[in-house]
Amino acid sequence: MDASETTAPEAPESPFSSAGLAELVRLLDRRGAVVLSGAGLSTESGIPDYRGATGRHRAGTPMTYQEFTGSEAARRRYWARSHTGWPAFARARPNAGHRAVERLRTSGHVTAVITQNVDGLHRAAGTREAVELHGGLHRVICLDCRRTSSRAELDQRLDELNQGFRHLEAELRPDGDAQLAPEQVAGFRVAPCADCGGVLKPDVVFFGENVPVPRVEHCYELVDAARSLVVLGSSLTVLSGLRFVRRAARANLPVAIVNQGPTRADNLAALHLDLPLGPAMTEATRLLHTA
Repeated sequence: MDASETTAPEAPESPFSSAGLAELVRLLDRRGAVVLSGAGLSTESGIPDYRGATGRHRAGTPMTYQEFTGSEAARRRYWARSHTGWPAFARARPNAGHRAVERLRTSGHVTAVITQNVDGLHRAAGTREAVELHGGLHRVICLDCRRTSSRAELDQRLDELNQGFRHLEAELRPDGDAQLAPEQVAGFRVAPCADCGGVLKPDVVFFGENVPVPRVEHCYELVDAARSLVVLGSSLTVLSGLRFVRRAARANLPVAIVNQGPTRADNLAALHLDLPLGPAMTEATRLLHTA
């Protein structure tokens, strides 16, 4: 028998190995990358998205800031749906994609994380300094006295005001709310601010509301100091995230996008990988010897 016949077979190639993934690894290996993440990164944690592979055909549109502030009925509808969906949203845990980003940050391959998500999963994965571009659902703010408080505290108050309401069956929707019929919403009681009796709003940026200017400027500074920008799980449909890709492109920084489906910035990207985020980023960390 020839020696060649006794040679052990090569290890099988990872199903996520590709020339594109190798290029992403080379880009990350330069270090100094800034990650911009979107809803597609959290779908593997059970949180639906609006526009990605799971949300492309989902009915319904998010409530706008103008609706919320201008109508008591709209606020009742928002809080009824949000209260129903909150337990499932609060139970969500970081997935392999969030954990891979944190390993890349710890290893120095990623220097900063900007997220469009309001689920707090980057922070739960250990990325404490992730910039929450659109705020976080785990906080509530009073529009009158500006006091912030925890969503868990409000959740308890809403439970006391609406006993048995959570027994309703409803489909979880993006950003932690649930689909309810108008007749289910009609009798819901909304809790006012415990300090001043004012209107409570989740501490997130609604559609039609502007991201605070200091937060945007901080993100620009992070991008300006980066060596590359890596977009994870965002279609970049809204300007709040797209502007950072445009900023990077104008500065001739390489942009890599990992997203299932097309994005609004594909023409600006040096690389676009249509792969599931968790497995793809886990493989990238393995190839970079950070796993």
